[in-house]
Amino acid sequence: MTYRFAFSRPTASTDEEQTLFGQYQGAGYDGLQLKWSQYTPYLNDAEAFIARWGRPAGTASALITGGPLPDDDSKEQLRRLYKFAQHVGTEIIVYCHAVSRKLVTREGIAAFAPVFEEMGKEARQHGLQLSLHHHYDQPLMYREDFDVFFDGVRDPANVGLTIDTAHLVKSGINDVAEVIAAFSPYINNFHMKDFSNGDYRILGRGGIDFAPIFQAVRDIGYSGWISADEESGGEIGTGMTECLQFMKSGLGA
Repeated sequence: MTYRFAFSRPTASTDEEQTLFGQYQGAGYDGLQLKWSQYTPYLNDAEAFIARWGRPAGTASALITGGPLPDDDSKEQLRRLYKFAQHVGTEIIVYCHAVSRKLVTREGIAAFAPVFEEMGKEARQHGLQLSLHHHYDQPLMYREDFDVFFDGVRDPANVGLTIDTAHLVKSGINDVAEVIAAFSPYINNFHMKDFSNGDYRILGRGGIDFAPIFQAVRDIGYSGWISADEESGGEIGTGMTECLQFMKSGLGA
């Protein structure tokens, strides 16, 4: 099993961006999974992004985006993103489905599957993987939503799944290991994030029991990207260091 460790974190200033882009390699990470605001200023000019940050390995290993598919504007936004991603060395497009769970039915969730598969096929044509990020108050929120959606996917190569530990727990799904085992054919990315008392925490500081989660990752023979999705609001350097130590220790990496 080969894990590639990434770091992802919102930034609120130029100084924080400099720290994020400038320190991830020195901290021991293989890449970054960039939030929307960290790359969209360059969406129409990939060369400007490269001029700003250079071409260190993994700088834009994944781009996190979202929208209310299946509307046409969301599809066109993804197509623009695919072109940008090709130029900056991206591997995965992580897609948060920005539709409230309150507004969809089981039939609606099932109907989303062929749309994601269509866009996933287009992603593969650009040398990319499309990965659906389940999310609190989005269509894949409850455990049964996963079954409904993935029952409608015909080719697992077209639609990946990003497992986010904190969003599962926040959504009331406490057996994260079971979800990992059940949907292992689709998983192509992990967002490791801790959670406690309604807030996200630095890995190891929250209330999630990661021992069965790390065991499930090993059990499915997963190889690929595992990202610390650090949204606790703490200091960047501290989060980088503690999260990587926690993941490597838990996975035996």
